[in-house]
Amino acid sequence: MSIIVTGAAGFIGSNIVNALNERGETDIIAVDDLTSGDKFRNLVDCEISDYLDKRDFLARFSRGDFGLVRAVFHQGACSSTMEGDGRFMMDNNYRYSCELLDACQNVSVPLLYASSAAVYGGGQVFRESREFERPLNVYGYSKFLFDQKVRRLLPRARSQIVGLRYFNVYGPREQHKERMASVAFHCFQQFRATGKVSLFGAYGGMDGGEHQRDFISVEDVAKVNLHFFDHPQRSGIFNLGSGMAQPFNDVAVSMVNALRAQDDLPPLDRVAMVEQGLLEYSEFPDALRGKYQCFTQADIDLLREAGYQQPLLRVEQGVERYCRWLLNELG
Repeated sequence: MSIIVTGAAGFIGSNIVNALNERGETDIIAVDDLTSGDKFRNLVDCEISDYLDKRDFLARFSRGDFGLVRAVFHQGACSSTMEGDGRFMMDNNYRYSCELLDACQNVSVPLLYASSAAVYGGGQVFRESREFERPLNVYGYSKFLFDQKVRRLLPRARSQIVGLRYFNVYGPREQHKERMASVAFHCFQQFRATGKVSLFGAYGGMDGGEHQRDFISVEDVAKVNLHFFDHPQRSGIFNLGSGMAQPFNDVAVSMVNALRAQDDLPPLDRVAMVEQGLLEYSEFPDALRGKYQCFTQADIDLLREAGYQQPLLRVEQGVERYCRWLLNELG
């Protein structure tokens, strides 16, 4: 029996494939769009049984070409919050997901899919409830609309459906995302190239680097996905964050200190980094004004109630581990 992962060559998808491999699972059908060919590198160290282009997959899955399927991890999507082509976004993120959901329900296959904290928009309450959901961009709207479809279906679902609202995910296998990669990755690249890190300046009543997000390690994201895979009786829409908001400054300081440690240099606090020119702030971009979440913090009560009790990594822990991985992979 196969396991299907869509977006398998992408950031989170490839980490799920790797996590499945670590359990000894290799009968994995990887689905993706490799028009951007460099993504293949994310699967080089993974074991899969087959690869399909996303345009061929749905029809074949609906026909039953893959026999008995244990679960579908649906991670494939356009994840750019800056994408302005609403027609493309809705077709790629919403319509494709609807068709996959219908196909899974027709054959009673569990579907675990990627939603997003972008559904909450600029709100201050991040709880899985309709009154707190006000997306600021068409990406968030595409995720919101699919979550609404899932909510209507859940009371009569024939098999497990789990939507995981990812907050700010960072970690290994994201380098292909370029400008949409995490701030942790950009801090690593900037410091290695220039010896300093630049963050957004003041905006929305917050000082430079003090905008706060719920940063979640992709290690934890993979673990939570597998938790629900192991408990097919549990369905619903769940926040997936650390449950703790931390400023971008924490990410930058953690990454710079992790890199300094490689050269046997002592750690510095944020003030010292600014004084020494290692950390600076740039003008907040006009393109993001009115579309930017200045604060996110996942309410993870439902996740805990669903039985996931493992501790989640803080920025200081996760970034240091990520830095070691980047140094090993990129040199």
